[in-house]
Amino acid sequence: MYSLIYQEDIELMHQLGVNAYRFSISWSRILPRGRFGKVNSVGITFYNRLIDALLLKGIQPFVTLNHYDVPQDLEDQYGAWLNPQIQKDFGHYADVCFKAFGKKVKYWSTLNEPNVVVILGFITGEYPPQHCSKPYGDCLSGDSNIEPYIAAHNIILAHATAVEIYKKKYQVKQGGSIGIAISARWYEPLRDIPADCLAVQRALAFDIAWFLDPVIFGEYPPEMRQVLSLRLPTFSSEDRRKLQHKLDFIGINHYTSKYVKDCIFSPCEGGKTESTAFVMSTGERNGIPIGTPTSMPDNYVFPDGMEKIIMYIMQRYNNIPMFITENGYAQGSTSNDPTTDMLNDTSRVEYLHGYLTSLTRAVRQGADVRGYFIWSLLDNFEWLYGYTQRFGLYHVNFETQERTPRLSAKWFKEFLEGPEVIERMNRDLECLRSIY
Repeated sequence: MYSLIYQEDIELMHQLGVNAYRFSISWSRILPRGRFGKVNSVGITFYNRLIDALLLKGIQPFVTLNHYDVPQDLEDQYGAWLNPQIQKDFGHYADVCFKAFGKKVKYWSTLNEPNVVVILGFITGEYPPQHCSKPYGDCLSGDSNIEPYIAAHNIILAHATAVEIYKKKYQVKQGGSIGIAISARWYEPLRDIPADCLAVQRALAFDIAWFLDPVIFGEYPPEMRQVLSLRLPTFSSEDRRKLQHKLDFIGINHYTSKYVKDCIFSPCEGGKTESTAFVMSTGERNGIPIGTPTSMPDNYVFPDGMEKIIMYIMQRYNNIPMFITENGYAQGSTSNDPTTDMLNDTSRVEYLHGYLTSLTRAVRQGADVRGYFIWSLLDNFEWLYGYTQRFGLYHVNFETQERTPRLSAKWFKEFLEGPEVIERMNRDLECLRSIY
């Protein structure tokens, strides 16, 4: 019944006027048993058809190799991200994808939000494989003080393995580029004191630089090493050789901002402790939210955070090209019926307008941002929140699969078509026509 719906969705993208679509390939769909089994030709055929259909409409595929899922066999056989073997497995998977799709795909991300994978999977235990220990979470197994750093180390080196394969075997003849997409929340100091300003830097290091510093500079952030010392792994000479193959761009998934408070010199109660950075995050200061709350827990509307996170990454990483690979607004709903409020999504329009304006300010300060992707084209399955959080420009009835455009879809189409809007808001950003 639904086999050709993806073609109808591509037509929706075409009507919007976007020129790129970011999507993820499922590792399990290509190699159900990892390198211990055969390539699934049906999976290869599916993604080739999707890519061809996009290109036929003039839409560039922007492909992510890993968006949280890992073949179950790898978890069962050796513990997946907790074992160095996964570096070889990820390299094998990447090689299969580069060979199968690389002639038509010009933009590759190795992983989507590896920091979320580690923090929620191995510290708090909210995501699979649900490893954690107290006080961060109450799981059946895991050690929140050790396993996150092992998993992160293997993820970083898996990324490096894939990048090396692409650079050595495929990039010259295929003419593409490769990067990584990181979840990038901005933080503001809760109090105007030096300790909280330093807490902001620690929070950013334990969240973003944890993964970007090694793949760009070949070492973990000094802010982390100072706190964790020997709990952080070290890179061998072979690891450093692999890490010399630099990424071509940084993907930034940015939705929201929070306050942080220092927990080294101050008691911390009533907020959320962020990993082991000795900071506490909160969405409120003196009872006032940092921005308008959304239906997604811990997500607030704070447009200035877009400019600030871009400038932080620009300055720390010497203005490596960037893409905003995710940015969007959630509406809470458990009903399939598109009510007037669900379709007349003025809050989403205001959110997008504010964040795009903030993005434009960063570009005008010299930030090398090459493109912008809204999350998302359609309402979809939002991980732990299931179908209760809707991010789509198009409302989806999950029973009938009917798509209905929201006000935000019409606004975005006009934004892309309107020379006055583009001139006013985005004169310096030429590639602002993409979707996820």
